[in-house]
Amino acid sequence: MIELREVSKVFNQGQPNECRALRKLSLHLERGGITVFKGPSGSGKTTLLTLIGCLARPTAGRITLDGRLLSNLPERFLTEVRRHTFGFVFQQFNLIRGLTVLENVMLPAYPLGKPYRELRDGARALLDRFRLAAKADSRVEWLSGGEAQRTALARALINDPAVLIADEPTANLDSALSREVLGLLLGELAMQGRTVLISSHDPLVFEAVQVDRIIELHDGRMVGDSQC
Repeated sequence: MIELREVSKVFNQGQPNECRALRKLSLHLERGGITVFKGPSGSGKTTLLTLIGCLARPTAGRITLDGRLLSNLPERFLTEVRRHTFGFVFQQFNLIRGLTVLENVMLPAYPLGKPYRELRDGARALLDRFRLAAKADSRVEWLSGGEAQRTALARALINDPAVLIADEPTANLDSALSREVLGLLLGELAMQGRTVLISSHDPLVFEAVQVDRIIELHDGRMVGDSQC
């Protein structure tokens, strides 16, 4: 489904503060299942997910999705791929302050041009599924950490993506909330047949029995690849 060939990513190339985040990484990801990218801070996990999710371009190498080359597509086509293929759960949630929970969940779907009532009903159904129906009209800055993370999950699913990308989804949560969020990510969502890609250095994540594959990164290189 997703293939990376000799992919490198360099920030501030040619400058004194040049940073090589990924170094000639090759990887094949099949459709479905749960893959966890583990490694210490600075190992390249987040950079790798941003490249897979078409949020950034590689400095070198090729990335393909279902045989279609992505790494040289114009930005307007990459935007369409992102909207229709990927859902994102960011480490800092990235919810829009001043908007309600319902408005935040609906936001990624507006460019698809769905009728407003259909979009609103779909967002409310997701909030109900994540036990957030009572918070629909609350501003997101009033949410607890667990509520904010569940809102971010609902927002990531509003366009029914085939691939869900979660960057350090437990980093800002305590153990109890981490287990709750993982129950959603590793249980219900993966059982729907979605491809779930998670970056984490949290043992709660990469030691979970539901995980199918663990890829270990260090200094921008893949140093481990194991099937679970």
